Amino acid sequence: MYRIARKKILNPTVIQMEIEAPLVAKKAKPGQFIILRVHEEGERIPLTVAGCNREAGTVKIIFQTVGSSTLLLSKKNEGDCIADFVGPLGVPTHTEGVGKVCIVGGGVGCAIALPLAEEFHRLGASVTSIVGFRNRDLVILEEEFAACSDRLTVMTDDGSYARQGNVTLPLKEYLESGETFDLIIAIGPLVMMKYTVLTAKPFGVPVTVSMNPIMIDGTGMCGGCRLTLNRDGKRVTQFACVDGPDFNGYEVDFDEAMSRSRMYADFERHAYEQTCNLFQKA
Repeated sequence: MYRIARKKILNPTVIQMEIEAPLVAKKAKPGQFIILRVHEEGERIPLTVAGCNREAGTVKIIFQTVGSSTLLLSKKNEGDCIADFVGPLGVPTHTEGVGKVCIVGGGVGCAIALPLAEEFHRLGASVTSIVGFRNRDLVILEEEFAACSDRLTVMTDDGSYARQGNVTLPLKEYLESGETFDLIIAIGPLVMMKYTVLTAKPFGVPVTVSMNPIMIDGTGMCGGCRLTLNRDGKRVTQFACVDGPDFNGYEVDFDEAMSRSRMYADFERHAYEQTCNLFQKA
């Protein structure tokens, strides 16, 4: 069992927790993820590591309550325990040798982007961060991004906070003005990452995207997290859990990935509603 050391509500649907998992905290690096189960009969939930405190032996996770399992997890409080917490899994993000980086985060994907921005800052890189949210109420981690970024732009779709528009707008402005980056890292909704890649493509800037499709075992055995890449004129299948979660954004077949991500939407919504009803009756 793994104890919840700290819990913090970041916005109405996004929660931050620190889990006591010293062996994971000792090894985890930015870009890697864990798989947890709330209880012994629960489903496996993959979540990217949002930070580690190696001295305290805790791992930070940030998640959004979108399905029944994340709803169950959200009801846990400090001092409660969860059944399983396995990791670190996946390949760490390549951070060495990057002098200028642009981090583009969308929504809860900013939880994954932040530890990367912090790591690049620690290594002495110039960090430009662009983060976007649907509205003011959903903005998270702004102060943390400001602390590790040389430049920070916050966007909201409806203009209720900061600047109105999506994250590709300031990115395009930077690139059209002649700004150069060694690397752009995009983390967030699939459609956001797709259009970040399309925005950067005319300028030839390398783009890394973090893919988090459906996962089950996290070892490549189930094949649930497979992705199709267009590489050297050939269509190649790889698995986000063992080959990623980072991929060359120019190679990812985003349309197929978006189609696959919608496969279980109805089932997820039904399971979420059933779990909500159980809590209401309790």
